[in-house]
Amino acid sequence: MALPLAPSPLPHAAVRLDAPLQIDRRRADAGLDGLEIADVPRAERLAAMREGRLGSLHSWELVTAVDGPGTRMTVFLAGCPLRCLYCHNPDTLAMRDGHPVLAEEVLARIARYAPIFRATSGGITLSGGEVLMQPGFAARLLRGAKELGVHTALDTSGYLGAHATDAMLDDTDLVLLDVKSGDPDTYRHVTGRDLEPTLEFGERIARRASGPELWIRFVLVPGLTDDPHNVEIVADYAASLERIRPGAVARVEVLPFHQMGRAKWEAIGRPYELGDTQPPAPELTEQVREVFRARGLTTC
Repeated sequence: MALPLAPSPLPHAAVRLDAPLQIDRRRADAGLDGLEIADVPRAERLAAMREGRLGSLHSWELVTAVDGPGTRMTVFLAGCPLRCLYCHNPDTLAMRDGHPVLAEEVLARIARYAPIFRATSGGITLSGGEVLMQPGFAARLLRGAKELGVHTALDTSGYLGAHATDAMLDDTDLVLLDVKSGDPDTYRHVTGRDLEPTLEFGERIARRASGPELWIRFVLVPGLTDDPHNVEIVADYAASLERIRPGAVARVEVLPFHQMGRAKWEAIGRPYELGDTQPPAPELTEQVREVFRARGLTTC
């Protein structure tokens, strides 16, 4: 059964393009407009997902200046192995909560917007959840997008970086790598997982002579990730990647924590531990950015 089409794709896009650059607020309106839910028998779904023909999607949206350069179609896949305390999209954590959508259906939508992507130097970004929970599906979308001449990006924690094949990375122009902490104990407290796979994935990307480009993302959470030593470790790590391949780290994004995802936690009945945590002061955010800039990194 297909979801109803949006009345017109261009007005839909215009709403996204006018949205403020506040990730949770814009994602609250994301859905599957125009994408048909696949009618695949349950017994065949696992094989189709392994082959990359079928994916579990939460939503998609068309935005600008977020999740990569230019106007982008960001596709949110369902499923994530991390349990971040400040997760912006807790409704994407379980793969079973997504909707089955064929890769060819998503690629048809990408082709529809390809002229916009070319005109704005934009493209597609695969996000989540954790996109590398569904590596076959992601690989098929990336390959198809490159065949259309569309810029590609992966938004990932890197925890499942081993799932990304070299062929997949050949089809990826940009990796948005979310380094949630530099201290292993803090990382485990924030995510419930180990830090090392993320560090290894970033180093693997940096060692590739042909790219992809890296944007490092760091969420600044008062009382959780803002310890000066922790910030220094993340900055040192980002600088080390730049030394491996000069130009590899195109930018570092220091993202101030906010409470805009809190309602999602409440809506799905999950306890939210950061209810009393306030956003960092602008002065603190700028101080943290200066730590990265001091290492010669372009930071915003």
